[in-house]
Amino acid sequence: MATKRSAGLLLYRRSGGLLEVLIGHMGGPFWAGRDGEAWSIPKGEYTADEEPAAAARREFEEELGLQPPPGAWRPLGEVRQRNGKIVTAWALEGDLDTGLVVPGTFTMEWPPGSGNRREFPEIDRARWCTPEAARPRLVAAQRAFLDRLLDLLGEGGG
Repeated sequence: MATKRSAGLLLYRRSGGLLEVLIGHMGGPFWAGRDGEAWSIPKGEYTADEEPAAAARREFEEELGLQPPPGAWRPLGEVRQRNGKIVTAWALEGDLDTGLVVPGTFTMEWPPGSGNRREFPEIDRARWCTPEAARPRLVAAQRAFLDRLLDLLGEGGG
């Protein structure tokens, strides 16, 4: 079985002198009552016939219902999540009004075994957070993207 791959964008901005990153809370019933490790950068899967950067743009638009702001994409490399999926990400400086987010949806059987198919948002909310506030919320492997962003911006601790 081929390794699943995802690509995404870590949007960042400066607000009141503070660095903030945009993260999204994963939608669906499994994540509904969780906060820790229940957030992600806007990202999604792609296949071998799609360029990762094109997938990152497409998934940003699908998950948030908005185009990424213009600007230079700065590579943050790859991480391997606990489930084995490899995620490639880029940092992009820009602003976005989270009140304008209209998330895409997915369909799944819920409750399991019921035969009922229900639609859920891919992300149920998006939030600007400082890297310190985002860290415990993000899926563990994606925390490396925060560290790489801080290093890229000359704000790393090590």
